[in-house]
Amino acid sequence: MWHPVRFHILIITLCLFAASPYRPASAQDRARGDKGQSQEIVILERKINDLGSTQRQILDQLDELKKLLQATGQPIPPQPPRTLDIHGEDFRGNPGAHVAIIEYADFECPYCGEYEHKVFPHLLSDYIQTGKVKYFYRDLPLSIHGRALPAARAARCAGEQGKYWEMHDSLFAKQNALSAPALLERAQTLGLDKEKFTECLSSDRYNEDIRKSISDAEKFGIDGTPTFFIGTIEGDVVNIKAGIKGTSPVDVFKTDLDALLPTNGQESVSAH
Repeated sequence: MWHPVRFHILIITLCLFAASPYRPASAQDRARGDKGQSQEIVILERKINDLGSTQRQILDQLDELKKLLQATGQPIPPQPPRTLDIHGEDFRGNPGAHVAIIEYADFECPYCGEYEHKVFPHLLSDYIQTGKVKYFYRDLPLSIHGRALPAARAARCAGEQGKYWEMHDSLFAKQNALSAPALLERAQTLGLDKEKFTECLSSDRYNEDIRKSISDAEKFGIDGTPTFFIGTIEGDVVNIKAGIKGTSPVDVFKTDLDALLPTNGQESVSAH
């Protein structure tokens, strides 16, 4: 596959090469020189003619490559979403809040764990528990984390018994314990019905929902966890105003959130 930058360099190089002028020696020039010089000029002219032929071949091939490139086109990179549908999704916070945070994360991701321990507690106390913000969590288990997908299913299975967020917090509290026995132990600690939880965890009924969450993240160009979208809520839709990647300091979140809260007046758009 052609690399666009290399292709443009090739175009420039060949165009400069093809545009370089040359002037064959005239009959008058040859007449001035001796026999040896004339012979050298003849040889030089032959080389120049050969070079011109080679140039024409290269330019013909270049035209073919340009046509091929135009025909195949370049892939369009994923674009961040303008809106997100949150219909029916579980959330933390006040149902009447008009500002939302949507997190894409992986229960085994160490950076997600760092965010949960260092940043999220401030957001929880200052924005979520005070009723200012709704908080949504979406699964993005990465292929490099083999236990992230079962952990995502465990949280959803706990949600069947009203303990989604309790399981969510427990999973992040101890990320090095995500084996099947460890998940079952968590369920028992949270007071879940063991039989129902085990049946749910061994089934595949949440696999499609998790796959859709992964597919949406890919369409939005998300290539790492954690990733956050912040926006205003209108009905079942979040209008995205800001995006944050990685474990940014809490002040970055506060700047974007405060700009959208009603007491701060006019909404603003920002990205990080």
